[in-house]
Amino acid sequence: MNKIFFDNWESILRTLVITVLAYIALIAMLHTSGKRTLSKMNAFDFVITIALGSAFATVTLNKDVALADGALVFLLLIGLQYSITWLSVRYKPVKKLITSRPSLLLYKGEVLNDVLKKQRITIEEIYVAARKKGIGSLADIDAMILETAGEITVIANLTDDDSQTLQNVAKK
Repeated sequence: MNKIFFDNWESILRTLVITVLAYIALIAMLHTSGKRTLSKMNAFDFVITIALGSAFATVTLNKDVALADGALVFLLLIGLQYSITWLSVRYKPVKKLITSRPSLLLYKGEVLNDVLKKQRITIEEIYVAARKKGIGSLADIDAMILETAGEITVIANLTDDDSQTLQNVAKK
């Protein structure tokens, strides 16, 4: 119990040096991997982000984990994320495996209650999305979509029923 606030100066120095070096390594790898690694997240990207955070915490605070081991974990996680996303833009089965389809929540002013229940979206969230776009009535909205990363998109006016932007949207 006597080491609850301070262990020794060596421990403090190690934490300082390892944290700074691990941070630099992580930033360099993220910068190299491209914008997708830091983009709005679908479930796959979220898991990678959590794993990177956990690895960063482990390498900075666990004295049994060397910086090289932590940097290797960063490299592996970012490399796996890069590889999977590279494959997903080239092969539809991979894309279907790691990303969900957007869901139509409202169409031509009519709330699709079954979809709201399935997606666990409340009517209050629908109202918030409408207010954020400055729309006072749901009847004035042609489409409202729950995107793959979880945000709600509001389209006030569709020019036709077969709009390109609704092509891959799940309608049920």
